Amino acid sequence: MAAAGGGGAKTNNDPQPFPVQDQLPGVDFCISTSPPWPEAVLHGFQHYLVMLGTTVIISSAIVPLMGGGNAEKAEVINTLLFVSGINTLMQTFLGTRLPLVIGGSNAFIIPTVSIALSRSESSVLVDSRQRFEDSMRDVQGALIVASFFTMVIGFFGFWRVFTRFLSPLAAVPLVILTGLGFYANGFPHLARCVEVGLPALIAVIFLSQYAPQLVKSKIAKLDRFAILFSIAVIWVYAELLTATGVYDSRAPKTQFSCRTDQSGLIGAASWIRIPYPFQWGRPRFNAGNAVAAIAASLVSIIESTGTFIAASRYASATPMPPSVHSRGVGWLGVGLLLNGLFGTGTGSTASVSFGINKSRKSESRSSIGIIHAFLFCFRYGKFGAVLASVPLPIVASLYCVLFAYVASAGLGLLQFCNLNSFRTKFILGFSLLLGLSIPRYFNDYLLVSGHGPVHSPTWFDNVMQVMFSSPATVSVIVAFFLDCTLSYRDTLVGRDSGSQWWEKFRNFNADTRTESFYALPANLSRFFPSF
Repeated sequence: MAAAGGGGAKTNNDPQPFPVQDQLPGVDFCISTSPPWPEAVLHGFQHYLVMLGTTVIISSAIVPLMGGGNAEKAEVINTLLFVSGINTLMQTFLGTRLPLVIGGSNAFIIPTVSIALSRSESSVLVDSRQRFEDSMRDVQGALIVASFFTMVIGFFGFWRVFTRFLSPLAAVPLVILTGLGFYANGFPHLARCVEVGLPALIAVIFLSQYAPQLVKSKIAKLDRFAILFSIAVIWVYAELLTATGVYDSRAPKTQFSCRTDQSGLIGAASWIRIPYPFQWGRPRFNAGNAVAAIAASLVSIIESTGTFIAASRYASATPMPPSVHSRGVGWLGVGLLLNGLFGTGTGSTASVSFGINKSRKSESRSSIGIIHAFLFCFRYGKFGAVLASVPLPIVASLYCVLFAYVASAGLGLLQFCNLNSFRTKFILGFSLLLGLSIPRYFNDYLLVSGHGPVHSPTWFDNVMQVMFSSPATVSVIVAFFLDCTLSYRDTLVGRDSGSQWWEKFRNFNADTRTESFYALPANLSRFFPSF
């Protein structure tokens, strides 16, 4: 029986395991250092391009169902980018202080689509513009109500209580599925035009991973701008295919995905347009819509928490104290309020586009701070419309890399856990399996039947659909519950789940490094202390 223990006596020549690292090593520019300004500007522009792609995808999904055309889509994109710039600035300097982007959230698509469909049934004789504005006003009211829920959860410290009990073990499936949960936006969208999307994916991988090994020059930093170079080269390639008539006789669906002149946004976009609050009219409030939006805001909070953890890791910062998590959620609520006031059609979330910088080992506040300038100055107009004509399969190729980086951040948290524990193995495997299979069941049921599997009033059906369509939400609910209840009396549980490694970061002032990473600027911590 002794031989079944799995190893004999160690000698000095035996390989040793890699040491646990509170901060990710090998980062050129961390959260509190800055690259040269020319590089920072280009880094910010890369974020802008990815954000623009995400914004176009969300707007293209909701605006037609609301009754809008290309003109309304251009206005919504303009508004969403403008508000995203404000929200990014607030989160970077007053929220978590992490170098990440706050953009549109997919979690709010279900409530928005439900509102749009209900409005289309009750407004058959109303023209499309009026129906669009009526739908948007209903969405605005729901977002405003949900924003107060998010602010209460954050600023009143409720989320601090949750993250205080969140161990590395429970955080692993959360962060992994924050990235992998969006797998449907990766290769399936890329394959809609494989002759454009696949070369883009190969270009990103080659420039970010192989080029630095082949070119050993400090001047040639292809890996730091792999996203920018890849988009430029493949976009020109796609433009040549379009100009030479390769897609002239192809199916309309193929032309829409492959051609660079099918978006219809360049002609519809105005040269200058400044969004303003209540631009679609006075918001309207409905209890059912508000409850569905609150459920979506909870999903956004959970997914943003996974993004916060991944961003802090890649920025070479220490684990975030619970108070900083709660502060970040509070400012997400402020951003959601702006989404409702301006009428973006969707809420906000911490975007996984921060993964752009991982391939170049650089993630600083200055790069993210610059993006808000791009979002303000080039939030749309003709310039933004030209950039929005980038075929979506190119954007999907970037997602294949960005989502993978986020998921790998979750895998990195396994270093804190005891992987030889059967308790650990069960919690990890079971939460990851349910996190993938339950959303798949809900989404497949919706596609086949046109409604969710919970046969109930529309508002409750939307709540269930929103909650259980999110892989990150399902997985963290399962993992957190099991971690808090399974063998909780065992004194070794804290060590196996990795809680002992994060214990010194539970309080803001417990580690001297915390203040350098997460303290508010301009000595604002005196007035808004973190506990």
